[in-house]
Amino acid sequence: MNIYRDLFLRVQSTYEILVNTNKFLLSLFQDGKLIKNYPIAIGKPSTPTPKGTFTIVNKAHNPGGPFGARWLGLSIKGYGIHGTNDPSSIGKAVSNGCIRTYNDNIIELYNTVPIGTTVRIL
Repeated sequence: MNIYRDLFLRVQSTYEILVNTNKFLLSLFQDGKLIKNYPIAIGKPSTPTPKGTFTIVNKAHNPGGPFGARWLGLSIKGYGIHGTNDPSSIGKAVSNGCIRTYNDNIIELYNTVPIGTTVRIL
């Protein structure tokens, strides 16, 4: 593979993330086509995951603690998509509103989607 061609194609692509809180599922789309599904954890009833359309506004490498290996900050203050130091939480409504996924998955997302990616939470 040509690394420059791959980088060019990534920059030219449009990514979108769709979060289905009922199914505990995050879906990654590239140019309107489903690329991959990831299992997630969501906010508990007392601190639900916010619904709506947001964008990724910042990224952090190894944010530490409960945020796992990577952080994708959303355009709603204090919320993001991140890894977890508790893999048993995936598939449950247990967070303070953030979206959690396995560390391997968040590393893959972090390396794929740019700042500015649309995130729709249903």
